[in-house]
Amino acid sequence: MNHQALSRLFKLRRWQKRMVQVLVDTGLIAFSFFLAMLLRLDGLAFMADHRVWYALLILVPTSLIVFARLGFYRIVIRFIGLRVLPTILLGIVASASVLQLVILLIGLPVPRSVPAIYVPIALMHIGGARFVLRALFLSRESRRKTRVVIYGAGESGRQILSSLREGPEFAPVAFVDDSPLLQGTVVGATHVYAPDKLPWIIKTFGAQSVLLAIPSASMGQRAAILRKLEAYPLHVRTIPGMADLVSGRARINEIADVSIEDLLGRDPVPPRQDLLDKDIRGRTVLVTGAGGSIGSELCRQILRLGPSRLLLLEISEFALYTIDLELRQAALREGLSLDIVPLVGSVRDSRRIEAILRRFRVETVYHAAAYKHVPLVEQNIIEGVRNNILGTLTVARAAVETGVRAFILISTDKAVRPTNVMGASKRLAELICQGLAGEQQATRFSMVRFGNVLGSSGSVIPLFRRQIAAGGPVTVTHPQITRYFMTIPEAAQLVIQAGAMARGGDVFVLDMGQPVRIADLAAKMVRLSGLTPVMTGEQGQGQALQSGDIEIVFTALRPGEKLYEELLIGDGAAPTRHPRILTAMEETVPWQALSLVLGRLSAACETGDLPTIKALLIDLPIRYSPAGEDFADPTWSGAAEGDGRTGPSLPGYGEPILAG
Repeated sequence: MNHQALSRLFKLRRWQKRMVQVLVDTGLIAFSFFLAMLLRLDGLAFMADHRVWYALLILVPTSLIVFARLGFYRIVIRFIGLRVLPTILLGIVASASVLQLVILLIGLPVPRSVPAIYVPIALMHIGGARFVLRALFLSRESRRKTRVVIYGAGESGRQILSSLREGPEFAPVAFVDDSPLLQGTVVGATHVYAPDKLPWIIKTFGAQSVLLAIPSASMGQRAAILRKLEAYPLHVRTIPGMADLVSGRARINEIADVSIEDLLGRDPVPPRQDLLDKDIRGRTVLVTGAGGSIGSELCRQILRLGPSRLLLLEISEFALYTIDLELRQAALREGLSLDIVPLVGSVRDSRRIEAILRRFRVETVYHAAAYKHVPLVEQNIIEGVRNNILGTLTVARAAVETGVRAFILISTDKAVRPTNVMGASKRLAELICQGLAGEQQATRFSMVRFGNVLGSSGSVIPLFRRQIAAGGPVTVTHPQITRYFMTIPEAAQLVIQAGAMARGGDVFVLDMGQPVRIADLAAKMVRLSGLTPVMTGEQGQGQALQSGDIEIVFTALRPGEKLYEELLIGDGAAPTRHPRILTAMEETVPWQALSLVLGRLSAACETGDLPTIKALLIDLPIRYSPAGEDFADPTWSGAAEGDGRTGPSLPGYGEPILAG
């Protein structure tokens, strides 16, 4: 049957397809009866006796009626499986029984053994015709599908095999499994091979993609498998992890690209429940910046730790609405009893902050509100200082005045020997918390410092994904630039535990593992998309690209950006009760001296005096070393007299624009 005829057949309307099945079954019933007579009588002499054919006049319509009653003609051929064979057999046995009854009652010249011979012949033809048609359909469809290798021949692999065969996107061609016990076996008519057979599978079957069907594998195991798969020109995809499957957040047939957590993630250390509970269970907890990457994850984890009330403070209305809705739905779904209070407001509004802390009698504050995107803060220095430094000062002072028990500042590795305003502002926020910790005992201050989190706003990971999907180029600022990475859930969990270990003024540093070279990360993501990375110096100056190539272009370090980040200012890191949390002994500034600097910073922000802001940040013992002398803030005003770098005022804002 040629492809055009198949296409026309598969495009028929449902009632037309049923009529075709009835006509085909009519012919197959007659042929099966004829063949049964031929085999029994070993000749064609029976054809001369017209009474033999009376049997067909009864057998055919009776069989078709039985088939229809059993639902033969409601079955969709493309989804037919072995489970339908008993139904087909039952229909054929019923029609053979009718034939046997007719032979006995009417006395037709048909041997009594013919119905028994008829049954296997009819089963083979009537059932076989449907499976042949299904095979033709699947063969036709597979030419349009992506040929995929399933990594993992366990229960999940078997389930996904059936799902893929019935779906429109993927055609499974082989299994790959690390277990020697499964290698060489056949699962669902699909062979299981060892991973080292992948080159042969790619060449023989034309595999284009590999699907990880190992939801129970640990982060370390998945990372090891992905390192092996990098060598092959395959687009790597995965099914959801076991936690998502068990919780009902995902189904096994939900296929997605490999997450960055699979690439860079590590096996988590089991949390200490006593540390998780200490500052949260039964308490009123406030999270500032609740709609951000870290703030929202803190809220998700705090929700499940039994607080009496969870306050969400966020300046972005949409971000607040989103996290509030998510938390309420989760609480309802999991039967959690607590008050969730969404609060729109800025951490710079001292009256608003103090009113919130007093009204709700807040006991624990997680201060995550900050501007964290380095180039944007370099372009908006005054707002960065106001939010990150003066905002922290506002919330910290209000916490002391209202008797908050624990205040945990979310800091960053960019606070260590900062080369940008964002890092300097976060180091100064740390000094504020350290200074206030030394002035009183009622509020226990601590700071938790860590590097980049995977999937946060402003992360390179979503940018790389978009660039790869668009065909490139993938842009990396420098060939040697490195960063620390950690998953958002792990970081939030460690923040909660670190804060619980604080005695007052502690600086905690999270163990981030090994730093990752960003160029290597980009190349991994390209390879796991089934493409080939090609590194070039500048866009348009590299080698000619071929089909399947993705260019990785090195641009330049952005304002304030460092080649590598550090987590410790000195060498005084000490272990804690948690293997992935260290405590650091950092230089502090007496509160009286720091208060004077903060007052001058506030005044400079009010007047838009950027040179004073710069001088104050440099003079502080935070080791701030600007990457360039040129301040990039477009609202810069306080230039040296006569240097020609002032411009017209912003309407209603009082800050001159940098001219030229």
